[in-house]
Amino acid sequence: MTVILGGGISGLSAAYYAVNDARLSSVVLLEASSRLGGWVRSRKSQNGAIFEQGPRTVRTAGLAGKNTLNLIEDLQLNDKLIHIGLHHPAAGNRLIYMDNALHRLPNSLMGIFKTSSLLDRPLINRIWTDLRAPKVSKEDESIYSFIQRRVGQDIADNLISPLICGICAGDAREISVNFLLKSLFEAEQKHGSIVKGLLANQLKKMFSKSESKDNAAKKKDNADDESAARPLTLVERAQKERWLLWGLQGGLEQLPQALTDNLKKQRVNIQTEKRCEKLTFKSDRVELLVNGEPQEYSRVISSLSAKDLAKLLQEQHPTLSAEMRAIPTVTVGVVNLEFQGNVLPLQAFGFLVPPKENLSLLGILFDSCIFPESSTVLTVMMGGAWFEKHFGLNPSEEQLLTTAINHTKNILQIEEEPVAHNVAVLKDCIPQHVVGHNARIKRIHDYISAHHIPLALCGSSYQGVGLNDVILSAKQAVCDVVK
Repeated sequence: MTVILGGGISGLSAAYYAVNDARLSSVVLLEASSRLGGWVRSRKSQNGAIFEQGPRTVRTAGLAGKNTLNLIEDLQLNDKLIHIGLHHPAAGNRLIYMDNALHRLPNSLMGIFKTSSLLDRPLINRIWTDLRAPKVSKEDESIYSFIQRRVGQDIADNLISPLICGICAGDAREISVNFLLKSLFEAEQKHGSIVKGLLANQLKKMFSKSESKDNAAKKKDNADDESAARPLTLVERAQKERWLLWGLQGGLEQLPQALTDNLKKQRVNIQTEKRCEKLTFKSDRVELLVNGEPQEYSRVISSLSAKDLAKLLQEQHPTLSAEMRAIPTVTVGVVNLEFQGNVLPLQAFGFLVPPKENLSLLGILFDSCIFPESSTVLTVMMGGAWFEKHFGLNPSEEQLLTTAINHTKNILQIEEEPVAHNVAVLKDCIPQHVVGHNARIKRIHDYISAHHIPLALCGSSYQGVGLNDVILSAKQAVCDVVK
């Protein structure tokens, strides 16, 4: 019997993949709190607007993006899916707030040839900067350091740093380059510069495509014949219609709710308010202490944060526990605001704030532009790596609300007061993949393997912090635990 610890999106996904794996006989999911879904939480204002405390949009790109679209289709959520294409204002207009003004990020080919208000010189000039910069051989470094030395400090300060704030609420001077720009870092390490590496990879792809052109053409013809005879899958639609992002009508929390309903139909034993207090691995079983009562299982899939799992492993595996404890997290203050009518100065995805501005604000998302509402709905994100600096250890909801409203009205020049709001402090919500993270994760997996521990890991602490990443990590954890 397999036990899954944690009922957030990764734990629910792990249960879904586990119960559909013929190699696993039965599955039990234990959640310490009274609700399932973790950080994915959608609330309704008194006026019916959707307030998202966690993620609201999901990317379609890559293997992880395709995997999540397949899950959405399996759960029959197609009719609730809202997609955003290339020409949507939320795709084309992304902003940076700097020097008391909003600046648009370049969003076209011509934009790289023009001087931006965010940068010292056009992006195209950075090709020569990169080609002239010396290669520095390293196993890892901060994303800020990498960008600064290869293409310039202005890009590191004004583009990459706020981007990191938006993705993981973190400090680009601490986050590993492998978190977001692994392929560019590898291009430099192998070929001496980003540009040379990208050109080499492109040439390799061209030769590879040329060699397999005939086979690909035949496969495409067959695929076209097959797709003509059946409806397109979500992945095929996303590719054909060039989706960038998607969300769900009524809020993204419908995804964990659909997973829960599916698991209950398959008679998965889901237990809430069941906290694992101790975890002991024996030669032939795993012993858990849950709410003071002993339980036994054959294997464990943990979707708990690395810090929480570290506490359970401390007594029996202190070395493994120490590695997990070393993965830092940040706290984010999230304030949802609703204003009557349309009060935005422009339609956009929202804006991010570079840390050098020294504001408590990470950024503001224009939710009602991304997914239209009859009112203006905004999500204000604050704190992150600088939460304690700006708010102390235990700020009041009133302090967070006042700060959020003041920033919003000042920057967006809104005179009206919000008609509804929601305030949440998401404590330790985002793990930080700092310099050396990949090496640490390898040591963690090597330790588990070397000690033959029937334990698999999933969630945002390990392979990625996005919703796509944690769902794919859950799928991988199920494969790992039955090896």
